[in-house]
Amino acid sequence: MNSRAPGTLAVGRVKFFSRHRGEVNSSAFSPDGQTLLTASEDGCVYGWETQSGRLLWRLGGHTGPVKFCRFSPDGRLFASTSCDCTIRLWDVAEAKCLQVLKGHQRSVETVSFSPDSKQLASGGWDKRVMLWEVQSGHVLRHLAGHRDSVQSSEFAPSSDCLATGSWDATIRIWDLRTGTPEVYQELEGHSGNISCLCYSASGLLASGSWDKTIHIWKPSTRSLLLQLKGHVTWVKSITFSPDGLQLASAGYSRMVKVWDCNTGKCMETLKAVLLAGSPGRGPCLHLHPRWEALSVWSCRSGKTPSPPQSNHAGSLEDDTTSDGSWTSCPASPCPRRKGPGGMNLGKDSQAALHHRPKVTTTGHPMIPVVRTVPAPDQGG
Repeated sequence: MNSRAPGTLAVGRVKFFSRHRGEVNSSAFSPDGQTLLTASEDGCVYGWETQSGRLLWRLGGHTGPVKFCRFSPDGRLFASTSCDCTIRLWDVAEAKCLQVLKGHQRSVETVSFSPDSKQLASGGWDKRVMLWEVQSGHVLRHLAGHRDSVQSSEFAPSSDCLATGSWDATIRIWDLRTGTPEVYQELEGHSGNISCLCYSASGLLASGSWDKTIHIWKPSTRSLLLQLKGHVTWVKSITFSPDGLQLASAGYSRMVKVWDCNTGKCMETLKAVLLAGSPGRGPCLHLHPRWEALSVWSCRSGKTPSPPQSNHAGSLEDDTTSDGSWTSCPASPCPRRKGPGGMNLGKDSQAALHHRPKVTTTGHPMIPVVRTVPAPDQGG
């Protein structure tokens, strides 16, 4: 790993995006950082102008909650996955659906683009990983082998490999250079479900788990370089800084941690004053391409909230343009629970809800703007 001393982090202003009609499951910045994408339980995908917070679009089409969203590296497309067992490919410039990819038999939980934006990987509750050709929408390969739901997928920076994480507590790295992809490596060490994966630019792989730890691996040698401990709840989301020196993580609680990837020490904890809890869901992280902002999402419920008070320096900017259409989000799932607007939740969503930890406080989606401050000079 790079030995340069990482900077410290300072929390600045917080911006609210308050026009969702259901829980926010995922978020993603565009490659240029100008647009923020959010996937909601209300069945829609939202696009926001990052600086102003203006809502650019609310896109329907999915017939179930939207579970995950991601931009293509070239910034021309984005993909969304849903409990309706489909993946939708969208054109960014025209904000329209180009293709509906069908093939999964159960809820699709994850999607990722290859670095050249030509391929797409998806995984879900049917325990399968599917590789798609983006231009045609055709299935290139089916990758089977996981013993439980596939919750995360990440292409390596070289595009030669694909990492997938499952609730079977394993990480599989698939070699895509062969005609029939094989498991190049299987990384074992976590004692709980693998909930998230992230590659650094240098090719290191981080994994977050329900065992409350984060592992940083060197996949080529199957070496476990670091084990990060400190979360008191299941780890839900992780993201590397562009230089790979820092890693941010979120658990199913009201805190985000920032780690030094050289030492494995926790550098910063963003506590509950910024991250109001959510009924059963932890915050989802996505990093601004230039490490200027951290998108932290939790679900909303009940009546239109007032902005929380912050103990940190900096102003709170509230987007109060809510249309007032809110959905109650009970902490304990009902066997016949419906989603926003009476939407029926599929059996996979019901199962996920059943396994989620119970958190009873009301949450608000927000973006803490995190700035990197140069570390003080330690020279003599």
